[in-house]
Amino acid sequence: MRLVFAGTPEVAVPALDALIASDRHEVVAVVTRPDAPAGRGRRLVASPVAERAAEAGIEVLKPAKPRDEDFLARLREIAPDCCPVVAYGALLPKVALDIPAHGWVNLHFSLLPAWRGAAPVQHAVLAGDEVTGASTFLIEEGLDSGPVYGVVTEEVRATDTSGDLLTRLALAGAGLLAATMDGIEDGTLTPVPQPADGITLAPKLEVEDAKVDWTAPALRVDRVVRGCAPAPGAWTVFRGERLKLMTVGSVTDRTDLAPGELAVTKKAVYAGTGSHAVELQWVQPQGKKPMRGADWARGVRIGEGERLGE
Repeated sequence: MRLVFAGTPEVAVPALDALIASDRHEVVAVVTRPDAPAGRGRRLVASPVAERAAEAGIEVLKPAKPRDEDFLARLREIAPDCCPVVAYGALLPKVALDIPAHGWVNLHFSLLPAWRGAAPVQHAVLAGDEVTGASTFLIEEGLDSGPVYGVVTEEVRATDTSGDLLTRLALAGAGLLAATMDGIEDGTLTPVPQPADGITLAPKLEVEDAKVDWTAPALRVDRVVRGCAPAPGAWTVFRGERLKLMTVGSVTDRTDLAPGELAVTKKAVYAGTGSHAVELQWVQPQGKKPMRGADWARGVRIGEGERLGE
């Protein structure tokens, strides 16, 4: 099939690579978000998908909005058979959805209908899911509600951050998306409607969602830290400034600390929660580089009874 691939961030690149490598399909163009400011200089930078497509000599389309007439006209000229999508980052209007003969097929990083929305992996970690996965489905106008072509499953490991899990899902999902294109092309795959029950939503995580509540149990604190890594990044307040929490460890035999209360030894720093303590393994003070929790504690000279939190 003639494919127009739609995607933007680094996590979409493995799927693009898998389709470029396919001997059954041709990626004739890529649709991605416009160049965005990045770095200290805030200069405009092309998306990872745009850069990979340019390296491969593939036409790159960067509409400000996917309903722009110039973009739609070019898409009609290209006349793709199907448009595979991975984390494109914009809602597709019906006028665009109707152009390819086999529609737009999205690779979504959850086992639908669970975790529909922008942040499925983060919410799976936050919820303590033991198994998640990726799904390919036919895009319709609803939010991730279209019929499903196929799935792959992935175990959520006890120490997984969202970044760890997403990296594995991107690789597994790339193979799933390529296989889905094969099945659509040879007529062996028919999408199956999603069940009406089991629907959960995964909206984008905001900075406030990543704020640690020290009255919550240690298990919840750990999930927030892992689920919000690398973005938006779990955080708390110490002496009126934000302290980013990068990794914590459970310390089940220490229950003498009040929620947020700090205790320092020669090799570690602990914080109380609503259950037992956690060790602050890696932290990042405001305006500084990441450092070991014990090094941070020595530098700030934590006093007896000092606490994290507002």
